[in-house]
Amino acid sequence: MSVLTPDRAVSAAVAAAEPWAAASPKERAAALNAVADALEAAREELVPLADEETHLGPARLNGELTRTTFQLRLFAEVVLAGDFYDVRIDRPDPEWPPGPRPDVRRYRTALGPVLVFAASNFPFAFSVAGGDTASAWAAGCPVVLKAHPGHPRLSRRTGEIVTRALADAGAPDGVFGLIEGEAGGVEALRHPGIAAAAFTGSQRGGLALARIAAERDVPIPFFGELGSVNPVVVTPGAAAARAEEIAKGYVGSLTMGAGQFCTNPGIMFVPAGGDLLDRITALLGEVAEAPMLNDRILSGFLATARELGGRPGVRRLVWPSDEDSAAPRLIAMDLAAFTADPGAAEECFGPLGLVVVYERLSDVADAVAALPGQLTATLHGEDGETGELAALARVLADRSGRVLWNQWPTGVAVTHAMQHGGPFPATTAPSTTSVGTAAIERFLRPVAYQQWPQDLLPPPLRDDNPWGVPQRIS
Repeated sequence: MSVLTPDRAVSAAVAAAEPWAAASPKERAAALNAVADALEAAREELVPLADEETHLGPARLNGELTRTTFQLRLFAEVVLAGDFYDVRIDRPDPEWPPGPRPDVRRYRTALGPVLVFAASNFPFAFSVAGGDTASAWAAGCPVVLKAHPGHPRLSRRTGEIVTRALADAGAPDGVFGLIEGEAGGVEALRHPGIAAAAFTGSQRGGLALARIAAERDVPIPFFGELGSVNPVVVTPGAAAARAEEIAKGYVGSLTMGAGQFCTNPGIMFVPAGGDLLDRITALLGEVAEAPMLNDRILSGFLATARELGGRPGVRRLVWPSDEDSAAPRLIAMDLAAFTADPGAAEECFGPLGLVVVYERLSDVADAVAALPGQLTATLHGEDGETGELAALARVLADRSGRVLWNQWPTGVAVTHAMQHGGPFPATTAPSTTSVGTAAIERFLRPVAYQQWPQDLLPPPLRDDNPWGVPQRIS
């Protein structure tokens, strides 16, 4: 497709905003389903193209494309259900205790054009037609998509397919536009026509963009997902009962996709003694080097790995003889050294794990509480230990958006209940999620109408309810 200038893309989105928000649920859902159908029809073309640019492999990419089309169809179902409008109708009541109540009708409507920054590590699911785009469209917001430089040809081709599918489904021109370049993304973010932005990527890049969004003449919401070290705590009981199972699960999660996941379990707390750490070391040492997404990510991984591997108190348990290799790495330190060195908790985007060895489980809660906000936190324990774990469980939930019991954080299910977000700096908006159907809430704002005539009300607020959305009436 032709790549648009930021001004042209945003101007077209502004023109499309009102008709797209006013489109009926059936029309909007049809457009989402049309995009899903078009992407599915182009699978045999898109997956090889994605593999050429990202080295992620056909199996992973086919699964990711399936997730992408599923997300689009799931949001189409959300649109048809209409619950996200959150319609509340208070009829007049002269006897209302605080004083006479007028007719007040509240619902949530589209925020306006959304700028989406595509991610590098999910060329389908967090890219052109990924979850941010799908949830914004579902909310009634046009999308200006800033393509990621890691997969430019795939982004352009996907953009062509999306644009054609939307047009064939009758969506207004401007509901989708593709722009490129770091400067172009910043220009679009500063454009007065943009009402919100969504970003998945590095903390450094995300915070720079968040500042721009906050310093505009009219600040806008910036929904940034900035990464995490995703702490895992293994109790003494779990280490004794399931050492081999835990070691295999950890190594598989740590090295999945060459460690290029924001939910990668970067730090694991294990009890002293036993053979769990030895089993992890042996298994990880058998994992072959895997290609990373691009040279920039590889160089960042190597630089961070060298820095972490050279910190005081660190032992290198698995380390390639070739310092420039992307092979997995494992380092360890005791709990006292870890708590004395806040820099040891830095995220390393790639297959590096830090194991922190503790003597008393009661000390781990304080270490976790001192961590910055996280996307996930995991507890591996035994059922017989649950009575001793309440305080630790509270700390894990306090520091993260999703807490797991005896599972691994990589692999984020696209469901109604999923939460993919967390306290700062994991995200810039801890009350939101970028995965699951609740992601639509980022791009809505409430409006209340008081004593308005029926023919001037938005369809969801009318008594005849032409869209058939749920209404809470009192």
